[in-house]
Amino acid sequence: MKTSDLFRLEGRSAFVSGAAGHLGREMCFALGEAGAHLILCGRNEARLQTFEKELAKAGIPAEHVVLDITDFAAVRSFLGARARLDVLVNNAVTMMPKAFADSSPQDFDAVYHSAVIAAFEAVRAARPALGRAARETGDASVINIATMYAHVSPDPKLYSEPAQMSPPHYGAAKAGLVQLTRHLAAELGPEGIRVNALSPGPFPREDVKSRDPGFARRLAARTMLGRTGSAAELRGPVLFLASRASSFVTGSVLTADGGWTGW
Repeated sequence: MKTSDLFRLEGRSAFVSGAAGHLGREMCFALGEAGAHLILCGRNEARLQTFEKELAKAGIPAEHVVLDITDFAAVRSFLGARARLDVLVNNAVTMMPKAFADSSPQDFDAVYHSAVIAAFEAVRAARPALGRAARETGDASVINIATMYAHVSPDPKLYSEPAQMSPPHYGAAKAGLVQLTRHLAAELGPEGIRVNALSPGPFPREDVKSRDPGFARRLAARTMLGRTGSAAELRGPVLFLASRASSFVTGSVLTADGGWTGW
């Protein structure tokens, strides 16, 4: 097998939650262009349909399911009915930026349910389908999308106003997701199912950068590369973790943060 073939996903299927979002779109393009059949998951059907048509124009086969990842019964029903699933990307999360003083117990509950419990329920529901993929191809992959703020604290000095800062409940829940990743990797490793986390760094949307260029410059200055990331720069990391290129990688956290957490 050529090295380039390790990154191919022909004949494989990939479920991506939050598929039509800022980062989810790029992950889908990466997996789809490598040959995977995509299952796009989200709560907005019109948005999913538009994205599915965009993928079709690019020659990428996809289907979509309107699903709230915190509707655990629906998640169990859908993923439990899949005969086989090769890649599961837990990307969706429910979170609104809030100042420390405005954060509530309900905020902690919402983000924990969508980041940690939802990932657990999705993996547990998809376990038979992932196991079949591992038996048939020798590999199946779960990718939990964390954040650099699962590892370090946000710096209040970077933000133009308190409500703009990453809230305490977000980083705390994502840190829990990182630990859950290790637990799931140990549990599922004997079945040939790999479980890893991907921790993105600063990937601000273009509208955020144009609305507050000073904030964008401050973010860029904190990375070792002196710039913020483009969402498309997550394509390589997610494809690596999804493919046979990372066949001996499990229980790991891959950071894509321009060196932010390395200082």
